[in-house]
Amino acid sequence: MNWFKKLPNSIRTASGLEWVLWRKLPWIAVAGTLAPLLCLGLLHWFLDIDNDAAQTRWLQMADYMVGGIVVLHWTLVMTVAVGCVIVMVMKGPGYVADGYQVSHSDQPRSQQETEAEAANHHASAAEKIAETE
Repeated sequence: MNWFKKLPNSIRTASGLEWVLWRKLPWIAVAGTLAPLLCLGLLHWFLDIDNDAAQTRWLQMADYMVGGIVVLHWTLVMTVAVGCVIVMVMKGPGYVADGYQVSHSDQPRSQQETEAEAANHHASAAEKIAETE
């Protein structure tokens, strides 16, 4: 069974901002991670702590804040990446799904469909798909 069978005559939509963002995401992730860490490293380098509890506490608070900023940035990058993938999939070619016969709401069935009828409809849908190849 071919899970990714393309619909005949399906049209791909032209790519847009999603590919531009997708290509820049690794650099955005690295820059957004290194910038706060570099600032924190400079803060640790230049700040002279001589057993001062207030400065030690302030520096530890800065460590936690930078950690939160980095994790927030990673979360945002991953969210944008998931959005880009969704847009890429939606703009791609159409694929055939399993065809099921459904009754229309303006013409409802008087009784439930039997298993034999359902299998017959499924077999005929599979034959139609095979013919389009």
